[in-house]
Parts: sequence; structure tokens; C-alpha cells
Amino acid sequence: MKRYCLALDLKDDPQLIREYEDYHKAAWPEVISSILDAGVIKLEIYRVSNRLFMIIEAAENFSLERKIQMDAANEKLQEWEVLMWKYQQALPVARPGEKWILMEKIFTVSSPPTSSSTQTYYPATAPPP
Repeated sequence: MKRYCLALDLKDDPQLIREYEDYHKAAWPEVISSILDAGVIKLEIYRVSNRLFMIIEAAENFSLERKIQMDAANEKLQEWEVLMWKYQQALPVARPGEKWILMEKIFTVSSPPTSSSTQTYYPATAPPP
């Protein structure tokens, strides 16, 4: 499974933020279809203040570039994007015309797998006895 994390800002206006969230509570069926048809398994958007954070979990054959091309050819999705831009604003580091910006993963912590059998896990720096 592939995971992509992206960021974007909303205009810092409480009314506009409420409207944006309302649209996402009842996202257009064509928007949902375009996401799933591209191979996305799960998409979540989180918000803190006016900053948005999107997590996309997708099949191994998913291509972000192909999704962008599919979106560009989809009139209804383009209508949604134009409408959403009323609420959104580019991050300060965005290039002209760039909206959602792919984030770089800088840290990961994982727990060891669990199973019903008894196993002992050793840190990578300490080999088992």
C-alpha cells in the first residue's frame, strides 16, 4: 500500500472554513467516484486552524500523476476544484498554480508485530542470545 500526505491552507475566515467543511460532509458523488476510480483506498482530510492535512492510502498501482491527469479531464471534478478554491489558499512555499503540496516523511515509529504465539523481540542493536 502507498501513502501520500499533502498540505494546503484554507483562507483564515471562520465562516469560509465552516462552509468548506459542510461541502466535505456532503461531497459530490462524482468527487467520491473520481477518488475511488483512481485507486485510492482511503482518503482523509484533517484540519488545525486553517491548515489542512490530507492522507491518501492507495493501491500499489496508484499513480499520483495519473490521478492528476484524470482530474484534469473530469469536468465535474474541475467544477468542484474551482468551487473549493474559494475557500483554499496556497501554502507560502507553493509554486504558482500549486495547491495541495506533497509532504516529506521525516520520522516513523512502529511497534513490533503481535501474534498469538510467544515471541521475544530484540532491538536491532542487540542480537538475540
